Amino acid sequence: MNSAISTAAPGTPAGAPSRPSGGRRAAAWLAGLLLLAPSVAAACRVADSDGITPAPQLLAFLPWLLLPAGAGLLLALLGRWRTGMIWAAAVLAVTGWFVRPYDTGLTDVPPGQVVARIDVLTSNLEFGQATEGLLATIRREQPDLVFVQECARTCSDALAAKVSRTDYPYRNVVLGDWASGSAILSKYPLRPAPGIKSTLAMPGSVAVVGGRPVNVQLAHPLPPIPSGVTDWRRELGRVRAYAAGVKGEPTLVAGDFNATQDHAAFRRILRSGHLRDSATLVGAARTPSWPAAVRRPLGAQIDHVLVSEQFSVRKARFLDLADTDHRALLVRLELHDVR
Repeated sequence: MNSAISTAAPGTPAGAPSRPSGGRRAAAWLAGLLLLAPSVAAACRVADSDGITPAPQLLAFLPWLLLPAGAGLLLALLGRWRTGMIWAAAVLAVTGWFVRPYDTGLTDVPPGQVVARIDVLTSNLEFGQATEGLLATIRREQPDLVFVQECARTCSDALAAKVSRTDYPYRNVVLGDWASGSAILSKYPLRPAPGIKSTLAMPGSVAVVGGRPVNVQLAHPLPPIPSGVTDWRRELGRVRAYAAGVKGEPTLVAGDFNATQDHAAFRRILRSGHLRDSATLVGAARTPSWPAAVRRPLGAQIDHVLVSEQFSVRKARFLDLADTDHRALLVRLELHDVR
């Protein structure tokens, strides 16, 4: 006598596949939602494109997107959603590949003897609020070249009154209110140069270092806020055009680029001018400079010192200044006699 007992639920034919429970379906839906933003950013990174809003904003924080992607994978596992597991694993792999510490830990040395050693400081003062911190840093570190962004009139007045003309006799200061003012201070003679047309001042000069002309250009394009991505892209394009125009010449481009190495527009600047990022060369490519309140691997490195092939980089340090949302960046360079 057959004594098998059917365990199918009332109304469910024996042998029919069971439906996912409500909890599993909810987990799968939530996993899909969490994976949307990381997927957009990962796709743009692979395509070497900044896309449209919200892609530029997401790319600025690419390391952060490992968190929702990881949560999406966990929820896909809990929901037993096989497609979601594959999707999440792929997004994590692509994002992880691009946010890995692609630091060299070393810096290649150009051929030719060292003709000068140069310390370069760049700092965004957030509407001039961190002026006192900048002055203290200049006194302590004594950099040879100083690039200042968001140098409001209180900042430019303080630089004129409190930074010795004996120490920094050469200056290129563009007066402006709030974020529009900028300044370059130099221990080396500065010759006039056109700079870059922009909303926030981007002055440029030619410094005479070790008897050799060196292009020095401050960078401060507009940020990629949702309503201003076109302006951001246009001003980064002008920085790229500048870099292409001085390719092959000794060049420093320093400042708040409002872009990370995960932005295609920033990478085009590097390629067009054959420039290299100082922090990357010495193993600090993922050290965040903004917002100053967060630490690696979170945050974004949008403050950079870019150098041409005539320079080697010996050291890079990110410095905390009070009353600004940016960390300052101090790099030690060597200029080589490359012919």
